[in-house]
Amino acid sequence: MKNKYIVIYNDLVQMIQQGEFMSGDTLPSEHELSNQFSTSRETIRKALNLLSQNGYIQKVRGKGSVVLDHNKFEFPVSGLTSFKELSDQLGQDSKTHVHEVFVESANNQLRERLNCSKEVKIWKVSRSREINGERIILDKDFIREDVVPSITKSIAENSIYEYIENELGLEISFAKKEIIVEPVTEEDEKYLDLEGHTQMVVIRSFVYLADATLFQFTESRHRPDKFQFVDFARRTK
Repeated sequence: MKNKYIVIYNDLVQMIQQGEFMSGDTLPSEHELSNQFSTSRETIRKALNLLSQNGYIQKVRGKGSVVLDHNKFEFPVSGLTSFKELSDQLGQDSKTHVHEVFVESANNQLRERLNCSKEVKIWKVSRSREINGERIILDKDFIREDVVPSITKSIAENSIYEYIENELGLEISFAKKEIIVEPVTEEDEKYLDLEGHTQMVVIRSFVYLADATLFQFTESRHRPDKFQFVDFARRTK
């Protein structure tokens, strides 16, 4: 079971992201929040400290916890979060548009990226992600067919990770990622609402199963004005 302050933190994050508390608003006092969540002020204080560390609030002397501007969607850099999981966390109106689902022979570049032989076929899945009426992410997934033998349009519309874990019984474990900024491509222009943007934030991920099998390479292209990429770092000695 999660610590109580983590649960409260997540509830307050959801309230902020869904507009119950707007930028510039002051959160209820520690006393009011402790009554609202039926917990101690110390637990509330821990939740507020976490909100402050992650950029949701600024504690102002004599005023309280002031909500900061959070118009951008938070995308966790270090985690392995599917778009469906992210959408559920955000509570936003979202939709996935599937453009391509097919199997192909891997070219030299893909074979190198996925560390596989030329006999291995590769699923190519191309999807644009719509949030609040705007298509702002283009995901291009390349998945080894010998690991994932079947992907349908329905699976791609829902969640490939959910299918892999719940239906195939495989454990997705970790990923190596790189983040770069690249010029907009013809594909971006075709599938996304770019609103004049000429650059994209691109996350390239190499995803592994629990047995260290590299089974997926993903290129996720994000419109830069809509996302902030976050991580939590702790200083160690």
